[in-house]
Amino acid sequence: MTKHRLSPSRTFSRRQPRFRERRRPELLPLLAVWAVSRAALLWLLTHDTLGIGQVGQEVHVLYRHWYERIAGGDLPGDETTWQYPPGAALVLLAPGAVPGLTYFQAFVALALLADLAVVLALARAGGDGAWYWTGGLPLLLHTPLARYDLPVTALAVAALLALYAGRARLGGALAGLGALAKGWPLLTLTGTAPGPGTRRSWWSAVVTALGGAAALAVAFPHTLDFLRHQGGRGVQVESVGGTLLSLAHLAGWRGQVVYRYGAYEFTGPFTDAVAAGSLLCTGAAVLWLVVWRVRSPLRSRATPLDAALAAVLLVTVTSRVISPQYLVWLLGLAAVCLTARDTTQRPVALLLLPAAVLTSFAYPLLYGEVLAVSPLGCLLMLARNGLLVAAALLSCRLLWEESAPDVLRVPRSTAHGAAREAAAAKGAAPVP
Repeated sequence: MTKHRLSPSRTFSRRQPRFRERRRPELLPLLAVWAVSRAALLWLLTHDTLGIGQVGQEVHVLYRHWYERIAGGDLPGDETTWQYPPGAALVLLAPGAVPGLTYFQAFVALALLADLAVVLALARAGGDGAWYWTGGLPLLLHTPLARYDLPVTALAVAALLALYAGRARLGGALAGLGALAKGWPLLTLTGTAPGPGTRRSWWSAVVTALGGAAALAVAFPHTLDFLRHQGGRGVQVESVGGTLLSLAHLAGWRGQVVYRYGAYEFTGPFTDAVAAGSLLCTGAAVLWLVVWRVRSPLRSRATPLDAALAAVLLVTVTSRVISPQYLVWLLGLAAVCLTARDTTQRPVALLLLPAAVLTSFAYPLLYGEVLAVSPLGCLLMLARNGLLVAAALLSCRLLWEESAPDVLRVPRSTAHGAAREAAAAKGAAPVP
């Protein structure tokens, strides 16, 4: 049975039926599992269990410090740890506006609200996405509650669901808001079908992002200083390039792990070459995505969702930095893919689950082993990053096979029809 495809001339600009093809999950059991699992994460966050209580220190110390500077009218652009677009200031200011709670309590409460919003949006969309997100996020333990990636991921999820529903302008605006806070949500527009829908979504994203950046530039000085700090970053221990250097360290390479730019990075011979190689790989990934867009006339309604996951996976595995919270992005995008019946990315979503488990062992459970570049730490990072690279390659292959033409492959429908005609001509039993 062939998969339903849209003709090249079709776009997603027309209003599509809203998620009626997938059965929605039962909301009460879903919310019960969500509440129990998140209560466990809150307990981990507030107790120094297994020596991993330092996860919340980023909110207690760094985020609170940034909040105080931003509330005073100054972005921390002179600090090397500030590597975020200006919209991040709004996310960090939000907890201070919650009455009756400390900054830490308000930050976690808002993170949980964003998490719940993702669950409800995915449940409304139908399919397996809501259950995937509800059960998948706790695999990262309590780290997501102490990073500001949950609100950003919620914007990206909402953008993709709006695009899937045919609301191009809304999807573009949400993607622009997400990009204003952390950049990567702009990749959710990678797979929009050529035509009016793409123009509307992209223009909406550009206007939202640039308009928001201009408004923030008026409110805060030095809004673009984060670009300088991003450019100076090296190879983080947890990145794919860092895994290569970790293996080289076991073989005798004399590099060191140092703390700078808010992360633990390698220094020593060849680290600049590895960092440059990572940038070249990111450029090659972006080029592949451009080629795919040009050569993919066959699209299903799930193509924008699948392409978004493939794009963020490519950018993640080629980055010089892979922080634990990056898995929050990937789980969110995979969950959106699972709301569509004709998604190609189900095997990729399954690969991301053990990758999330290994990420929790890498940070915070066995982070000391990773920083010490011990054999156990190297094996852990090799397994986790190997899964991410495999997921990225598989995602791209499935996306290409689904939507790009292949002259060497005879479509199954054509071959099947020819077989039936040949059987009928010979008087044989028809091909089922």
